Amino acid sequence: MVHRRRLRSELRKERESAGLTQRDVARAMDWSLSKLIRIEAGTVNITTNDLKVLLSHYRIADPARTEHLLGIARLARGRSPWSSYRDLVSPEFLSYLAYESAASVIRSYEPLFVPGLLQVEEYARTVISAVPGRDSETIDQLVDLRMERQESMSREDGPELNFVIDEAALHRVVGGPRVMRQQLVHINDAGRRANVSVSIVPYMHGMYRGLGVPFVLFEFPEAVDEDVLFIENPSGDTLRDSTPDDDQRNETASYLETFFQLEQISKQTEVSTFIDATLATLSDET
Repeated sequence: MVHRRRLRSELRKERESAGLTQRDVARAMDWSLSKLIRIEAGTVNITTNDLKVLLSHYRIADPARTEHLLGIARLARGRSPWSSYRDLVSPEFLSYLAYESAASVIRSYEPLFVPGLLQVEEYARTVISAVPGRDSETIDQLVDLRMERQESMSREDGPELNFVIDEAALHRVVGGPRVMRQQLVHINDAGRRANVSVSIVPYMHGMYRGLGVPFVLFEFPEAVDEDVLFIENPSGDTLRDSTPDDDQRNETASYLETFFQLEQISKQTEVSTFIDATLATLSDET
């Protein structure tokens, strides 16, 4: 997904540098206009043969530049490690998984639940089972997927993970006291890993910017790759993964600013203090 996204951005830049409209290019290539639109939107791949002709039409004379773009196109046609789950999750979530796997920095804010990448198995099972219409086999597969994602994130060359969690998520007893105790201890342990940062926004702060809207920001190793923004909301999740126009870029920057503000708010108290206090409120019930 990241390579496809980079390629569509590069091709759009080359066309605009050549002073050509999409209609001009489609006519010269003997393509339908919709085909070029889909290529530049990243919804379809382009073959290396078609790409060579297209780059020639854009008068790109530098062999290194041509080979660079061909290399990106080959990588864009590669098989996603998450493709085996395509019958289980939506195409949008497959894109989310691809960006998660490719990111160098992940910033996640969650006001209601423990973030998925921090959930212990029984906590995850309880959350996943709460969605109506899921049978036991589907639930098992989705739990396996969540655990597999966590393994991918914990590898030695894994990304920097930054979590901001509202204090409310610590007090919501998901799966019962036993599971919640296990979950709280896991959060505390995860925060000690070198590549993981966990912050808690305390109740005492009251109302704050962004309260109630979970979101994730993906940052990538290459500077040319724009950040990707994922927003959860009741009307449907939003993945801002296209090459952003000014409005989308401003929206992503706004959420990044919000995340940094939440980190500053939450740095006033140690996570272990919250964890210990919450553990003390849990009964011994199972």
